[in-house]
Amino acid sequence: MLDTGGDRGFAGLGALLCRLPGAGGTVVKRCLVLGAGVSGRAAARLGVKLGWRVRVYDARPEAISALNGGERWSAVSGCWRPEWVADCDLVVASPGFPEGSEPIRDSLAAGRPVWSEVELACRQLRTEMIGITGTNGKTTVARLTGEMLARSGMEVPVVGNIGSPISDLVGTDADRAVVELSSFQLRFTETLSPRVAVIINVAPDHLDWHGTMDRYLAAKARIHAAQTEGDILIFDADDPGARRAVSGARSRLLGVSAAGAVDGGDLMTGGLRIPLADLSARDDSYLTDLLIAAEVARVWGADDAAVEAAIRSFRPGPHRRRVVGELDGVRFVDDSKATNPHAALASIHSFGSVVLIAGGLNKGLDLAPLTSAPPVRAVVSIGEASRQLVDAAPPGRVTPVDSLEEAVRTASGLSRPGDVVLLAPGCASFDQFASYQARGEQFSLIVSDLVGRREKT
Repeated sequence: MLDTGGDRGFAGLGALLCRLPGAGGTVVKRCLVLGAGVSGRAAARLGVKLGWRVRVYDARPEAISALNGGERWSAVSGCWRPEWVADCDLVVASPGFPEGSEPIRDSLAAGRPVWSEVELACRQLRTEMIGITGTNGKTTVARLTGEMLARSGMEVPVVGNIGSPISDLVGTDADRAVVELSSFQLRFTETLSPRVAVIINVAPDHLDWHGTMDRYLAAKARIHAAQTEGDILIFDADDPGARRAVSGARSRLLGVSAAGAVDGGDLMTGGLRIPLADLSARDDSYLTDLLIAAEVARVWGADDAAVEAAIRSFRPGPHRRRVVGELDGVRFVDDSKATNPHAALASIHSFGSVVLIAGGLNKGLDLAPLTSAPPVRAVVSIGEASRQLVDAAPPGRVTPVDSLEEAVRTASGLSRPGDVVLLAPGCASFDQFASYQARGEQFSLIVSDLVGRREKT
């Protein structure tokens, strides 16, 4: 819902910034927001607070039906109309609009500045930021960093692609923030300049949105584009994509490597030795996330006791390699969050013998490596990408099915004691489910039912 009820907490901010100079010296009086999702609504609220006239466009009538009307904004739906661009000074794009979509093309062709909600917010904020991006691990590193800082006595909100939109910080007294940033949010930034930027890794993803791998990598690299020599850029020194993304950065580089970080069964970070047995996971990608978060938090002033306590107590979020059931010596693991091959492969390699459930809505990526990874004994494919998986593998390697329920039954039948039946789709969920969360929850329910029926017999 758009809050048009005054300038609570803004203390004159609207009067000061209602005609904020935009890109190229443009004076902003009218703003077109593309998308009525979380970030679009946040951008619209901020535009109204700044005194702009705001129009929100979303093709879905149901997306705008719940929005409040007000004197300074309107909402439209249905087919896109190019004249809406002519009637604005600034376009704020939500992630639902790929950079090759008609509204974006029309906006750029008309010479209108196009910003993401993150760029809009950053132009109003004086908040020092830790900006975190990467193909995988963003949420884990952001949450861990926030926890380490909180245990050190600092009140630092964790926002952006996780939790609240960054626009919601405008008008608050937050002087620091941890901001998770997706490639969609970074693509249309110009002035974003985190005091500390983080690039965890970069591997092919969202090529359906960006068009090419080079464009995707360039979007990730925008996290440091406006940094200066006094800023810090932390990255995984072992990841080829991250090394490419930091190339040319003006900021001070701080590479983190997991090579040699494990000694005698302990994780070494700074002066700390933490037994691997005390961690919630021990695969290489998770250990790298821990090391990067610890480095970021220390740069920001976290103490070793807080870093260690956060590492020991941290549990990855839902649908990230969660064991949801066990039957006849076979574990069933939900990693529905693995929505690209890079994440799925990391999940696969964290287990010894895998019957993989993969597929869904492909994002323009090569799925073949999922079928040939050494731990994988068999693959059960689902969704729109099912045929792509079948075609990418030797005959008989992949069994296509029509539903997730059938996939679980089939994978269970193919498994043997010691195996892991792993839901690591390597694809988005939107062909069959509302979200990766819904897909993971359905997987868990199916497994619970399977285990429960077996126990009754």
